[in-house]
Amino acid sequence: MTAAMVGNDRTSEGRPWDYLLRTWRELDVPEGWRAEIDEERIVLLPPPHAHHNGIAEMVQHRLYRVLPEGLGIYQTLGIHVAPLDRLYVPDLVIMERELIMAADPETSDPMDAAEAQLIVEVTSKGNARDDRTKKYRAYARAGVPMYLLIDRFDTRGAMATLFTEPNEDGTYKHSDPVPFGKPLVLPEPFGTTLLTDEFPV
Repeated sequence: MTAAMVGNDRTSEGRPWDYLLRTWRELDVPEGWRAEIDEERIVLLPPPHAHHNGIAEMVQHRLYRVLPEGLGIYQTLGIHVAPLDRLYVPDLVIMERELIMAADPETSDPMDAAEAQLIVEVTSKGNARDDRTKKYRAYARAGVPMYLLIDRFDTRGAMATLFTEPNEDGTYKHSDPVPFGKPLVLPEPFGTTLLTDEFPV
């Protein structure tokens, strides 16, 4: 992971978030890379490994079979965690299609994380800790009802964990961890079982 530190002039630019968001909009990010805003800095994330993309595609394929009417699955969608002024680009975001279509076509502003129904992160070796800690807390603070963390680098072995029932303190009340090879139930509105036995490690 490569961090691009972006300075800010609080007196002329207003809040650091406003300056960082304006800078984020104007970035010319190399193809395949992602730019996120975390702790008052812009972070550039390199393209993930093929196995990372393979897992994301398998999850997306499974969800498309059961996706309720009106919801869409989005890759490379910037989402704003308003309570923390952070901007992340998850591997998958499930959100109402109507919200996406209503977005201002003249800007590339992120969507509100609170509107997501499910967020999926697949860890890479360089950012696994952030997905387990920072993003876990951020998605809970934003009120994202379900956070699916697929962690190939968990010290217990490769795991898929579904976190549900977010608290305002930045935690989830429930977690359902399963090792790769075991099924993971995704509750309504999806009502399906995610098969992890084919996930590459």
